[in-house]
Amino acid sequence: MKRVYKSIFAVVFGLQFLACSSIVENLNVDPNNPTKSTASLLLTGTELANMATQEGMASRLTTIWDGYASGADRQWLDYYNYNVTAGVYDADWNLVYQATNANALLTIDQANALGNRKMVGIAKILRANALATGTELWGDIPFDQAGDIAKYPNPAFEPQATVYTKLLALLDDAIADLKSGVGTVTTEDIHFGGDATKWTQVAYTLKARLLTDTKQYDAAYTAAQSGISAYANSLYAPHGNTASVNQNSYFSFLASTRTGDINAVGAYNTTLLNPTSARYRGNSKTIETARFKFYYLEAGVNSPGKIEPNTTGATGFFAQSASFPLVTYQENSLTLAEMALRSGKGFATALGHLNTYRAWLNTGGNINAAYLTAGAYKYDPYAAADFAAGGIENADGITADNALLREVLQERYVSFYGQHLGWNDERRTRAEPYGIKLTPNNGTQLPWRFIYPQNELNSNPNAPRPVPATFEAPAIYK
Repeated sequence: MKRVYKSIFAVVFGLQFLACSSIVENLNVDPNNPTKSTASLLLTGTELANMATQEGMASRLTTIWDGYASGADRQWLDYYNYNVTAGVYDADWNLVYQATNANALLTIDQANALGNRKMVGIAKILRANALATGTELWGDIPFDQAGDIAKYPNPAFEPQATVYTKLLALLDDAIADLKSGVGTVTTEDIHFGGDATKWTQVAYTLKARLLTDTKQYDAAYTAAQSGISAYANSLYAPHGNTASVNQNSYFSFLASTRTGDINAVGAYNTTLLNPTSARYRGNSKTIETARFKFYYLEAGVNSPGKIEPNTTGATGFFAQSASFPLVTYQENSLTLAEMALRSGKGFATALGHLNTYRAWLNTGGNINAAYLTAGAYKYDPYAAADFAAGGIENADGITADNALLREVLQERYVSFYGQHLGWNDERRTRAEPYGIKLTPNNGTQLPWRFIYPQNELNSNPNAPRPVPATFEAPAIYK
């Protein structure tokens, strides 16, 4: 990313709040302070807004609620203990709606006017990504009436199930737009430079995510078969080394603005990956040392002497210039593995998908090369016998299918580090016997949702009443 991206975002983000009128059209228009923008600039701004939506405070909060890290100081110790007030969520709600959704709609309108269906399709995917995150975290949200404040100053909230249906339809529309071959997008797309094949695969993986959320497992498998087929086709947020301009948002928080507020002391994920832990997931076919060191520093620099997320130089998972995962090959591969098992495709098919993923990990996967030293990683293919009673993945003698499911869910968990997807999975499988089983950070309950932001509750009479609490499950998890 370049410095200009910050300026583009500032202009685009401000469009929704600005308007001008004059008796004589254009008489008082200052060409150096535009209130409208081109479709190309809008697309770039929408991509930046979606990056902020996926990588911001909402992601950090789910990270400490889902065992990837720990809140250690100031407000983040309170958040870790589930003491979060409605005002905390204002900024992230704005990122979903005022930044991403509103600008995606503007992009769609302008691109439609130009007959640029490729740009329309990309903007629809970005809108779907942001609103999907919104409903995954909050439950019922505005959809049809969101983004047109003049017509709908108090947008209606729609049931979560309805939102999911509409998001899936939006992604289908985006796929049709991309497959039309109509229109041109190049450098304004900071992710793929307008590559329609990659965006189409991202759309299918997002479809599979939504179908997985709602336990439509057969349909999720079908969607994932057309999803991201190679790591190079993954959707990542690109970053650079300029503070307050393009650096990784986690790095900015962990190593600069709120040093020491979050570490990883006692975090569940560290116990799975640390070879010295009693809960270590490694075995004769799996060595996790490299991934553990890529994810975490055992003697931290931001929390001196304590284990913490790795922000080291150019190598750590949260390094200053490290790209951040949005929709990935990792997600799609492991969706195929889980969905094959759950939808009746058979043990062998599911194991085949898992072993394909492990083969990619065995090449180094997404782990920075600095940690791929001899003996630090191994992901040999599993055999059916490994999941039979007494096998290396089934010491407790459960069924082979359940042993494989447990392994897939655990692999999903460690692979989704830093994203809110791990929390999606944990909540989806919380009532099942196998999956990631967390102990509450405080009290006896695990959180289920974000509460609605204070600004929305204060200004929108259509906001849900009574306000659902943190420990009240959204509809898809009931």
